[in-house]
Amino acid sequence: MLDPEITFLNHGSYGACPIPVFDDYQNWQKKLENQPVQFMTKFLWESLKKSRNHLADYINCSANDIILFSNPTTAINNLFNNLSLNQGDEVLMTQHEYGALVRAWDNASKMKKFKVVQKDIDLPLNSKQDFIDQFLSGVNEKTKIIFMSHITSQTALIFPVKEICEYAKRAGIITIIDGAHVPGHIKLDIEEIDCDYYTGACHKWLCAPKGASFLFVTENLQKNMIPQTVSWGEEGEDPGPSQFLMNFQWQGTRDMSAFLSIPAAIEFVKNDQWKNRQLISREIISEVSQQLQLLFNTNPISFGEEWVGQMVSHPLPENVPSNLKNILWEDYSIEIPIFEWKDKKYIRVSIHGYNDRSDIKKLIYALGKQLL
Repeated sequence: MLDPEITFLNHGSYGACPIPVFDDYQNWQKKLENQPVQFMTKFLWESLKKSRNHLADYINCSANDIILFSNPTTAINNLFNNLSLNQGDEVLMTQHEYGALVRAWDNASKMKKFKVVQKDIDLPLNSKQDFIDQFLSGVNEKTKIIFMSHITSQTALIFPVKEICEYAKRAGIITIIDGAHVPGHIKLDIEEIDCDYYTGACHKWLCAPKGASFLFVTENLQKNMIPQTVSWGEEGEDPGPSQFLMNFQWQGTRDMSAFLSIPAAIEFVKNDQWKNRQLISREIISEVSQQLQLLFNTNPISFGEEWVGQMVSHPLPENVPSNLKNILWEDYSIEIPIFEWKDKKYIRVSIHGYNDRSDIKKLIYALGKQLL
């Protein structure tokens, strides 16, 4: 579906939807509009169940523990009224978390009087154990929740969430994992991670239509959960099977076609040819990281393959034009994010199976012209 005239190196912001998945999405919309009453009151529930079942098989959890949301930001915001946080309690996270969710946590902290603690993590990252030790040094008797990205948005780093959740479980600390960039990007095994809450986007690397995401909630925390938007719940048409699902699945009239296209997206990315393309994408990301180091004479923010998937962020030198992002787009039709993080400018390259080495060659050429 992407414009072939564009060099699209920003899959991390908005994933591209393949034609067969988009066709499936439009077919659901046509079914909805063909007979909206029957669709919404009868046909919808079995179709949502099918989507949850496919997704649960793909990420290894129970389908009854999944709620479908339009995006991870909305999913996390739905947790705030369901968390036991009191004045003086602390929520621990890194300084790498997604800005919109940091803002959401800050807003909730002002209302409930708890404290958000962002732990600095030294860069570049080297060993997994060093990261774990640095982060857990921020834990104290006031720490009630750990909130952490599985793959960070701006710095594009894969964090060792499984080990963090293992520690938190022993310490009696609730874990909330932001996996917006994970489904379809790296292997996701909810049961293995053993977190309390996990949110992920299906419309990024899993290639579903925009507006398809999920929230996993471990079973023992589902009782009495209330959504931000309270609707019919058990008094509506939703057959369940739980109060948890009935409360959250119906939140007023909305087009859930993106949710219903999740099985088509999963089948697409499970194709062997697409899997091979993803392996090539990882090779290309490793290559572009080295090329950026040589071009800019700047150091990477991590060492070792365990930190990076199909997305890498690299610091820019001070002599790049302040309008570099606009130059790349307007002069070269390259869509790529450039941003400031902790007083330094970064460029983030994120690619998927439709990209190849010619896209990177074009990027390196364009960047090189700006340094002359």
